[in-house]
Amino acid sequence: MEVVKLFFTLTGLFFIPVESKYIAYNTSQVPDKINVHLVPHSHDDVGWLKTVDQYYVGILRAVVETAERSPSGKSQGACQLCRNNLLVFSIIILQIFTGIFPRHYDPPDGFTFEINDESPPIQDDALLFDYNVQERVNNFVAAAIVQDGRINALYSTLSIYTNAKYAANEYWPLKAGDFFPRVLYADRENAYWTGYFTSRPAFKGYVRTMSAYYLAARQLEFFKGRSSSGPNTDALADALAISQHHDAVSGTQRQHVAADYAMRISMGYTEAEKMVASSLAFLTESRSSAGHCPLLNISYCPPSEAALSNGKSLVVVVYNPLGWKREEVVRIPVSSHAIIVLDSGGREIESQLLPLSNASLSTRSYHVKAYLGRSPSGSPNYWLAFSASVPPLGFSTYTVSSVKPTDASSTMSRVYTSEGSIDRTVEVGQGNLKLLYSADEGKLTHYVNSRSLVTASAEQSYSYYSGYNGTDRENQGSGAYVFRPNGTYPIGSKGQVAVTVLRGPVVDEVHKQLNPWIFQVTRVYKGKEHAEIEFNIGPIPVEDGVGKEITTQLTTALKSNKTFYTDSNGRDFIKRADKGNAILQVRDYRADWDVQLQQPIAGNYYPINLGIYLEDETMELSVLVDRAVGGSSLVDGQIELMLHRRLLRDDSRGVGEALNEEVCVLDECKGLMVQGKFYVRIDPLGEGSKWRRTFGQEIYSPLLLAFTEQDGNTWTSSHVPTFSAIEPSYSLPSNIAVLTLQELKGGKALLRLAHLYETGEDKDYSVMTSVELKKLFPNKKITKVTEMNLSANQERAEMEKKRLVWKVKGSSEEAMVTRGGPVDPGKLVVELAPMEIRTFFIDFDHLEKI
Repeated sequence: MEVVKLFFTLTGLFFIPVESKYIAYNTSQVPDKINVHLVPHSHDDVGWLKTVDQYYVGILRAVVETAERSPSGKSQGACQLCRNNLLVFSIIILQIFTGIFPRHYDPPDGFTFEINDESPPIQDDALLFDYNVQERVNNFVAAAIVQDGRINALYSTLSIYTNAKYAANEYWPLKAGDFFPRVLYADRENAYWTGYFTSRPAFKGYVRTMSAYYLAARQLEFFKGRSSSGPNTDALADALAISQHHDAVSGTQRQHVAADYAMRISMGYTEAEKMVASSLAFLTESRSSAGHCPLLNISYCPPSEAALSNGKSLVVVVYNPLGWKREEVVRIPVSSHAIIVLDSGGREIESQLLPLSNASLSTRSYHVKAYLGRSPSGSPNYWLAFSASVPPLGFSTYTVSSVKPTDASSTMSRVYTSEGSIDRTVEVGQGNLKLLYSADEGKLTHYVNSRSLVTASAEQSYSYYSGYNGTDRENQGSGAYVFRPNGTYPIGSKGQVAVTVLRGPVVDEVHKQLNPWIFQVTRVYKGKEHAEIEFNIGPIPVEDGVGKEITTQLTTALKSNKTFYTDSNGRDFIKRADKGNAILQVRDYRADWDVQLQQPIAGNYYPINLGIYLEDETMELSVLVDRAVGGSSLVDGQIELMLHRRLLRDDSRGVGEALNEEVCVLDECKGLMVQGKFYVRIDPLGEGSKWRRTFGQEIYSPLLLAFTEQDGNTWTSSHVPTFSAIEPSYSLPSNIAVLTLQELKGGKALLRLAHLYETGEDKDYSVMTSVELKKLFPNKKITKVTEMNLSANQERAEMEKKRLVWKVKGSSEEAMVTRGGPVDPGKLVVELAPMEIRTFFIDFDHLEKI
């Protein structure tokens, strides 16, 4: 083996060039010394200050130029590094071996090369003004002279470091409390990193919407069968994967980078949309391709708005990506009031027309032009609402036909305005749920459920936090990362119409314009027992030079005793609990240390991906969200959500821009308007989990709508009007969800199933549950089932062999985790324990089209 010799002189470093050859680097530990592992940062940002392509080109250019200058870059050793497994971390089950850096995630003192000039890198070009080879060599030699031999420093990886710590055979302290928000999310007294829980809410909503579309599209791709050429879901998968970067969906990137992320997703959607149209045409046996309406949320849907003349009918294909049957209201914009709706069997069903509000039409007009570059050709007059019943992993079709006005069966909503009413209370809701409003102020006062016998006082309000206008780290401002409020101010509805109510057989709506930049619609569906609240916020006014962070509060009389629950990544709910339980957490209290919150509001904010709830001895108040937001319970009985942010100062965390999003039409730009939804329900104590889990999954996986035209009402006789991929008599259990169903190469499929409930969460559903694969794939012969790890990159059995069992202080052994058993190759039944996710490769004899 040839050796590279290194010489030190006072004038610099000199290398004797020799033939490059791979040399095994010694990473062994030296006993009785302090072994220092130099581990590289895990990644370069996919997109933060620059877009992913800009980072890629920059890295590639630097690597190629360096490789061209240095023969070692072309060596066998460089290839060997690419082949070796250098990024494997500890395999974890219940407990995770981890650590926290003393300086947030900054490098240690002496290595801050990119942050300041206290530790400058070596600059060896004599033409540079900051040429410092002599200085750095002198410092190195001086350090080498005084070293006393106690340190063994080595270049290392996470896997080498982890294995070294494991080999030490020590007992490690166990942290069971929460990291949010103080441990990892405040690098200074007034700098709680809880603002990004809400930053860029429109992009957060876009990622969630497109993620749901992608999961449904991937199922349809499986049912039809992937084509070797033609459109597929790959581009959308790549775009969504990139958007999961910690400076993407978090909203902590620069504006042009956020636009790049959104553009990639849009391009991926366009490709996937073609595939979905092709799959639905195949499954319905239709010669025409179905259209989609990605701007349906702003009442723009050209297929449904078109005039139904010359005997044409609109066919709405409603696909359900969940494994159980759904009953849900579909809403589409239409132009005519003289219409009827027929179901998959050709039977006329109940429907309702709701006039579009001026606020909706204004939003539609401006944003269609902003997104598509052109104004809409016309305007619909109504929302058409009807209840759809859709089988599991399947679709139903509904036909909307034009009729004579005298024959129309769609019910026109009755409009009621509370202003000037002689009634003191306005009651909203046609089913079990009733919401009561005060007629004079149009404010929510009570929530009443006649089935569960819940009667609770309830109020909803809006307010804003004034963003602190600091300009540096010492005078910390509120920004993309940091939430630092500088006062709380209520938002009233002075000068606006109190409340307008639309009533009908399908849904009741309450419209309220709080001010020129907040408009809200509250819906109560006849067959549902929750309230849907759709908000339109923006442009947030900042002409006064003050950034604002908009919140809504739901206030009840529940005595929640500083305790509330938030979800962890949309899965288990973490209890922010009483002081008596050391592993849990309460508002303004941490079991791990004596907490002193300089920011009691920001310091008690948490990320909410699925929902938040609180309870007392008799009732539960639950709120579910349609995108990631920040929230808390700062007052007993109250839930607060932050819905939008517009700030005028950078928070000095590297972005270098204020979080001041705008939407532009030609040369006119104004602040971003955000539309979103959240859902509210009050249950008797112990009964809320069923709704949170079942409806929460329906929020994650909404119905997919596609539209096509048909001559007359002959769809059911000439096409496949309804379809389910699973056995007709079978449905997935209510506590199991299909997370992934994807066709792979070689006649395989990737199947990922998830149990939705935690242990002890519900007496009926927090149990071991089985899924019958033969009934899930009734038209395919399964030849092999291989269980994989969660990311499907290695077999679970191999992963289990590599698992490290750590010694923990105060714990004799790791707690046992209940898991489903092996899959019998004959019975082909998958067991799932509470909160378990299982991943499988399934081989079929041939992956025939359904």
